[in-house]
Amino acid sequence: MDDAPPRYRRILLKLSGEALMGGQPAGISPIVLEEIAGQIQEVHSLGVQIGLVVGGGNILRGGSLTGWVLDRATADTMGMTATMINALALEAALENQGVSARVQSALAMQGGCEPFDRRRAIKHLEQGRVVIFGGGTGSPFFTTDSAASLRALEIRAEVLLKATKVAGVYSDDPVTHPEARFFPTLSYDEVLQRNLRVMDATAIALCREHHLPILVFDLTRRGNIRRVVMGEPIGTLVAAHQEPGGEQE
Repeated sequence: MDDAPPRYRRILLKLSGEALMGGQPAGISPIVLEEIAGQIQEVHSLGVQIGLVVGGGNILRGGSLTGWVLDRATADTMGMTATMINALALEAALENQGVSARVQSALAMQGGCEPFDRRRAIKHLEQGRVVIFGGGTGSPFFTTDSAASLRALEIRAEVLLKATKVAGVYSDDPVTHPEARFFPTLSYDEVLQRNLRVMDATAIALCREHHLPILVFDLTRRGNIRRVVMGEPIGTLVAAHQEPGGEQE
């Protein structure tokens, strides 16, 4: 089955800023950055078109500043700016792997990146470039989860891949609650009703409205991005109503 085609031909991969830290308390680990870029290169070599959205929590989480000295809009703008540092780092790491990449920013910036342009982004994807979307949505009060859902729909991605540090979605934090139940499949409504925190409610509702499946998986296991793209049964699939056995309605 090694010559089987990928299940997904165009994906949006959502990375948290914390995924770039490794064992550091903050910042970017060059080793982790290179490892993630290598996984993306492996998928890119299959002919898969890849969009990326990355958070900024390893540098600054805007919400943590709210109520301090800053108002929410200013704090969120700072957080969106932090995502640009990660986006540029990922671009450089991918280029070092021989993968052509472009950063598009939802924030107005001169030099080092392009302004976000949906049609141009799709053209980049069709020409084999990885497109990294930085700056969140460009507006405060929205998370990078919402940005990932929005960009996935705008580029007409077939699936939104949410990278985490655990195998998928559980009924509780499996690190502190080993008895937590693992869900191989969930409907959008179940995620919202159970408050499972797969992504924020705005992001889930947007995916539900437009029938965009979300696949939550463990990024820390080497090769998992490729496994997901090839259709191996790992992680948690959030989609339309799931019948017993995981089949979609």
